[in-house]
Amino acid sequence: MEDLLAQLRAAAEPTRLRLLSLCARGSFCVSDLCGILGQSQPRLSRHLKLLVEAGLLERMPEGANVFFHLPADADLVRQILARLPEEDPLLAADRRAAARLAAERARAASDAFRRHGADWDEMRALELPAAAIEAALVDILPGQIDRLLDIGSGTGRLLEVLAARCGSALGVDASREMLALARARLSERGLNHCAVRQADMYRLPLPDAGFDAVTLQMVLHYAEDPAAALAEAARVLKPGGSLLVVDLAPHARADLLGRHAHRWPGFDDAQLAGWLGAAGCALRQARSIDGPLAVRLWVAQRQPASLSVSTR
Repeated sequence: MEDLLAQLRAAAEPTRLRLLSLCARGSFCVSDLCGILGQSQPRLSRHLKLLVEAGLLERMPEGANVFFHLPADADLVRQILARLPEEDPLLAADRRAAARLAAERARAASDAFRRHGADWDEMRALELPAAAIEAALVDILPGQIDRLLDIGSGTGRLLEVLAARCGSALGVDASREMLALARARLSERGLNHCAVRQADMYRLPLPDAGFDAVTLQMVLHYAEDPAAALAEAARVLKPGGSLLVVDLAPHARADLLGRHAHRWPGFDDAQLAGWLGAAGCALRQARSIDGPLAVRLWVAQRQPASLSVSTR
């Protein structure tokens, strides 16, 4: 009862209700929120601190910034927000300002990519059959996923594809420019149960066994140590959860190792099965998608600790 009362007291203030309403629609840093609400940083920081301490918001550090969003289990917040009048002039003005901010962030991130010549859409660059790969992804994963983690999520396309199947979804990526594009994508499509944050795939700032499914799409061939990346993905996966890897099958395209900075010329089933087994996962299914380069989908299941293979 004390926890509930503390959360109700934390939410019972006009500015904090506005903050919750905004963060229910996406992730924002303090400077974003200052611009939207027209209030000073010290004042908003105090409000945000109270909301975080009450468990109504989560902090996600990203470089010099900290982003705030609703936690996956924010049922009380959603019940409170459902009682706010949608036509309230103040809340409507906040939503318009947030939409302008999202559009500006997307434009800035896109401009940065164009200036630096970055080719962030690898599937298009390699002329891979994106639609067929996405359809196979939807088909091969379990019917409904409570909590999904997408490692190396880039511009958030996979989160968008799987959003309807997830109770909540988190994407992690090392690139701040990618994250800016992903936030804009998710905001534009109203995917408020999806969020992104900056993270290193070898050291995820996430608890053990926190997700029902973990995906790595076109990520592993960039990894210096694929076995370590898979072990870290398995660590945050619940026993019985699904680990899905989408990557290139073995190929002879030496140019990809130079021009596209690939570390690995694709992977075969034996490689993946060995790394997954060492990470405590059992390979359950593999599927191929034909194209200019063959793409392989591997689905593994996290084994209970008693069945996991020790690597010591």
